[in-house]
Amino acid sequence: MEYNKPLNYIKDVLENMPTDWLGLTTHRLDIYDEELAKVQFLDQFEILFNDHNSDASALRELPTAYDYIRLGHPLSCVLEWTIANLHSLKPENVISFSSKTTPVLAILRKNLLDNKNTQIIYTDALPDFFDAEIIKNVYGYQFELKKVEKASAISAFDGSTVFISQQDGISTLDLNQNIDFFVNLHGDSGSILLVNGEENESYISEIQHVRRRETIAMTPINCLTALNVLTGKSTIDNQTSNVEDDTRAERSRSKASVLNLIKEITGVNTKPLLGSSGLSIQYAIMMGLIHDAQEKHKGKAIKFVVPPNCYGGTNDQARRVAACIDNVEIVDLHVDGDHDMVQSIDSVLAKIAAEDAIPYIIAEIPTNPRVEVPDLIQLKEVLSATRTTSTGETAIDPVFILDQTFCPNVLFLGEGKILSTIRTISYASGSKFPSGGQCTAGYCVGNEKAEALIQHIEMHLQLCDNEATALQLEILDKQLPSMNQRIADAYQNTREFVNFIQETLPAAKINFVSEELAEQGFTPSVFSLDLPTKGNTHEEKEAYKRKLNHRLINMMITKIPNESKYCVSYGQLKGCYWTIPATSTQGTTKEGDKDYIARVALSANMDLERHKEVFLDFVKTI
Repeated sequence: MEYNKPLNYIKDVLENMPTDWLGLTTHRLDIYDEELAKVQFLDQFEILFNDHNSDASALRELPTAYDYIRLGHPLSCVLEWTIANLHSLKPENVISFSSKTTPVLAILRKNLLDNKNTQIIYTDALPDFFDAEIIKNVYGYQFELKKVEKASAISAFDGSTVFISQQDGISTLDLNQNIDFFVNLHGDSGSILLVNGEENESYISEIQHVRRRETIAMTPINCLTALNVLTGKSTIDNQTSNVEDDTRAERSRSKASVLNLIKEITGVNTKPLLGSSGLSIQYAIMMGLIHDAQEKHKGKAIKFVVPPNCYGGTNDQARRVAACIDNVEIVDLHVDGDHDMVQSIDSVLAKIAAEDAIPYIIAEIPTNPRVEVPDLIQLKEVLSATRTTSTGETAIDPVFILDQTFCPNVLFLGEGKILSTIRTISYASGSKFPSGGQCTAGYCVGNEKAEALIQHIEMHLQLCDNEATALQLEILDKQLPSMNQRIADAYQNTREFVNFIQETLPAAKINFVSEELAEQGFTPSVFSLDLPTKGNTHEEKEAYKRKLNHRLINMMITKIPNESKYCVSYGQLKGCYWTIPATSTQGTTKEGDKDYIARVALSANMDLERHKEVFLDFVKTI
């Protein structure tokens, strides 16, 4: 019965698990230790297992597994722990993905940087999405492909051996010592990667980071499905073809509806694309543009222009792409505080033009976390300007990649709009306003000038198997119709709270949009708060301000625990979210570019008067 012991326990866990395990997309940072992500959760989960304790109350007390669901979550951790137990592996050696391609790409990326050989072995046929030529030519990854009759026939290889298995069930594998990595594909649910052997454990953190930046973990609902199959509560076989056909038909209906909603919201008639997360979409944009540039401007340098203090995922992902491709480089774009976005873009584009390189600009409007909006007429003029190379030829015009997550309701791209005449692609993280925090799916849309680029972007979204899942589409279909009203209502709460803070604590510096910008449609519901400080030196002042940040947030989350969260979220259906960008969203940003200020995000559904009362109590402590 030893084999069944973990499965028997998991059956009980699934009966008693908290509903949040299926529904949450973000978690509280005050009960989360990033250094112990997953490990802390599983250490305490294993204590419960050894004590035969699957009580609902005990499961609710488990610490946060990850701060953000696309990176991992309780059910992905439980699934990985269960599979590890069945194969006598460490839990960290098992990694679940919503994507079926990305685990292979993660291994190829590390071996490219380590200059190590890779062979990819399969039995029947390669998955449809695996385009070997594009992976070699665009991503720059090198590998050998080899077909075998069975896994036991795989022999030793000087490098890494990756075995791709398309078997339907999650069954016990023969961990052939000549196989370094098993990638088990599981239909529409995603894949499970098993890292075999101590010599390959150095790959784990790198693979986890690829999951963090270029895709998402297997979603909670799909992890639950996999666990139900493992424990015998359901089987792959009993999911009849009729059920699968119904699911595909519903997915197709939801997708068509969501695409139409995005067209309405953005005011653009071109084809939108839907990814499993905002970063999944961004990765497809980057790789699609690189592919397009290789075909249209062969051999020319590609420059991704990125603000160094923007959201850490954007910053980190861009630099990770550049690290793998020789002719791709990151150029810093300073956009906040003392730097003007328009002037910075003008200066950067002039330099790139002189080099006869290809400029791709990634920028947030409003900026994060300073919530600044550039002069849009000047922005249009700078992006539209014709520039020349050092030899006097016309330079390649830029593509403007607009992260519109803070204000997805603003019409930038449609006919007659401010960016309609510049090649522009807009994208948004779906975990914010589009879904109200109920799923991570993201979307992008190009204007008519950029329509020709969408084909390559879609190709890479599909190659990476990063399209939105069926449930994500259902959620977006339900939530998108109310998005613009929720944005308007949340803005009203935010404006009222900002005005209250300015009256109550006038020495504080608040970064928020002006009334004039709000009238133009820029109605975010997030602001940053630079608290007043004191001290004799810069170091003393900075230390005092950081201490105040934590005091304020701790007061809010302890006095209003049902609404105020220490969390990186934004655009949720209810509550108020507090974070310090330097320690959360800017986690991988260079230290000198980090913002040690408080960022506050409000929703349309919250007790604003109670938040004012607590803030007033905080002011009295200063």
